[in-house]
Amino acid sequence: MHGPPLLGWSLVALCAAAGLYCLLRARPGAAGERRAAAAGGDAVMALGMAAMAVPAAVLDTPPWGHVLFAALFGVLGLHALTSAGAPPGLRRLHHAVGAFAMAYMSLAMAAAPAGAHAGHTGADRAPAGAPLLTGLLLVYFAVYVVRTVAGVVPVPAGPSVAGNGPVRPGPDTGAGLITACRLSMAIGMVVMLLTM
Repeated sequence: MHGPPLLGWSLVALCAAAGLYCLLRARPGAAGERRAAAAGGDAVMALGMAAMAVPAAVLDTPPWGHVLFAALFGVLGLHALTSAGAPPGLRRLHHAVGAFAMAYMSLAMAAAPAGAHAGHTGADRAPAGAPLLTGLLLVYFAVYVVRTVAGVVPVPAGPSVAGNGPVRPGPDTGAGLITACRLSMAIGMVVMLLTM
């Protein structure tokens, strides 16, 4: 990953924690087959993001490694779109967009010139990938982060006097952790796209 090592390691920690939590949720019988399958997909995605975020100065992945990442994420994206056990509707589409975004970033890194990963972290480095596609993905994930945060922040449910009105309760702890997991992955996507 391009960018300062501290940013890379922070992203590794964030994505690895999300991936491990999702692995715990993916246990068979823990929350039904559909939820376990979705959690398994989230776990693979988050752990793959953690592996890709390792600073290039520590682990400069060869081009064929990026191609393997692209293949893995491409398969995850196709699975999200076609699997009967995948989450329905917009969540399925979001999973697919995330997986295809990771495949795109992997291919962009594979196509980057040799030495561009570890040796160039500033203005002297040309951006990897197609700027328009990177920008569109960046906008998508930034909007997702803002909407998710807005959805979990408690807001007043009605008119109140002196701010003491009823407050809409937040999600239960389990749903809140799942939301936090997905939010952390979306934040990771924003950071990874910015460092391209």
